[in-house]
Amino acid sequence: MIPVLVVFLIYTVLMLTIGYYFYSKDDSLEDYFLGGRSLNPYVTALSAQASDMSGWLLMGFPGAVYAGGFNAMFIGIGLAVGTYLNWQFTAKRLRRYTEVVDAITISDFLENRFKDKSRSLRVVSAIVILVFFTIYVSSGLVAGGLLFENVLNVDYKLAVWFSVLIIGLYTLLGGFKAVSWTDFIQGSLMFLALIVVPVIVIVNKGGLGEIWNQVAAVNPDLLDAGKLVKYNLAERVMWTSGPQSGDGLNFIELISLLGWGLGYFGMPHILVRFMGIKSAKEMPVAQFVGVSWVVISLIGAVLVGIMGIVVLPEPLANQEMVFITMIEKLFNPWIVGILLTAVLAAIMSTIDSQLLVSSSAIAEDFYKSLFRPEASQRELLWVSRGAVALITLIAVIFALSGGSILDIVSYAWAGLGAAFGPAILFSLFWRKTNRSGILAGMITGGLVVVIWKNLLAFTALYEIIPGFILSSLVIYLFGIFGQGPAEEVLKEFETAMKPLASE
Repeated sequence: MIPVLVVFLIYTVLMLTIGYYFYSKDDSLEDYFLGGRSLNPYVTALSAQASDMSGWLLMGFPGAVYAGGFNAMFIGIGLAVGTYLNWQFTAKRLRRYTEVVDAITISDFLENRFKDKSRSLRVVSAIVILVFFTIYVSSGLVAGGLLFENVLNVDYKLAVWFSVLIIGLYTLLGGFKAVSWTDFIQGSLMFLALIVVPVIVIVNKGGLGEIWNQVAAVNPDLLDAGKLVKYNLAERVMWTSGPQSGDGLNFIELISLLGWGLGYFGMPHILVRFMGIKSAKEMPVAQFVGVSWVVISLIGAVLVGIMGIVVLPEPLANQEMVFITMIEKLFNPWIVGILLTAVLAAIMSTIDSQLLVSSSAIAEDFYKSLFRPEASQRELLWVSRGAVALITLIAVIFALSGGSILDIVSYAWAGLGAAFGPAILFSLFWRKTNRSGILAGMITGGLVVVIWKNLLAFTALYEIIPGFILSSLVIYLFGIFGQGPAEEVLKEFETAMKPLASE
């Protein structure tokens, strides 16, 4: 345990040092929330994707593959496709449009895009961010709690508080640049860990063919992406096909897994990275790096999950611990410490980004817009930092009750994706989109997710799908039958569709 603790401490000191370095660099809200639009394409790409994946990539997703076999990889396919489409169609337009309308947050963009003097778009979008990001942050704290509980042998509740202290402090200090640069480092660590561990297992087991043979000996349906396999150690149901042998995925289950990809269009902590790149002309390089990182990392996560079935001698009570348990078995303590920092990195890289976006919602969208329009930049910076602490403490309440990382993430992902995804896409691509449609669409998307999750979960349809569809339909109908956009709004739309002077 000592080597692991030493590596963790060195890594933590490095992250806090970066946060402190950028602490004195932030003189305005644009610096704190958007880094002055100065990111290079490599930092943009890796920080976007690292903040996207979270501890889910090294714990939740491998755990799903470990428990259910290759059918879980449809989640990865949906995410890979969603990542590509988001970079291809959203990134450059959003970077241009936010510069045209002078927006530094998603709420800023929606309000300025539609010249909403009522502030309703800003307030509703901020509420959506705060509700679902608080849930999302709690999933990261659950992952952090499990990591420190199992590695350092401390009580789960104490482990959650330890996670809060590390992540909250450097996010509070450094703002966007600190978060982006630490995410760049953390993304690199995650990437290397998901390559190194499968490669070592392949070498030790005599090749992929031998690994597949051993997995097939447990249950051949584990290697069939179209088959369902059940896992519940508590009920002694481990890698069992059923209810009838060889049952396959039905249409609802398949589109629910693939539907994860829809979430990308509405993730504020990813979209804000597109807004922070130095120039839209650098987006193709960022896209290549970002999409490559995602595809390779997801493949690595799938391999970790499937290999855990044959590498670990005993079935796991918590399948989301498969990556951590594997590396503790395969490597010496110092290497274990280095690889476990990748898990910590995955957790930190998402929470810090979500805290930053959430604090912007409080400082910019509530405090400044509704209560203190005359607030100075310095005052707003301190309000933002206070908001980081407040949101973290609220998320702790959820995290202390525990739960499945994958389940918590899927709920928050659906809420954000359904509320913001259609709003962003229609705002960027359809000139007839109007303020009323976006407002109704956001409310519809968020409410449908909450209602579906709590009352209609028996349908087995992932709530992001009905939420996204109904939100899109509402925005479209308002655009067709409602009042058209003002001339000023249409002119800005045309300007944003063309290369800007900054490019």
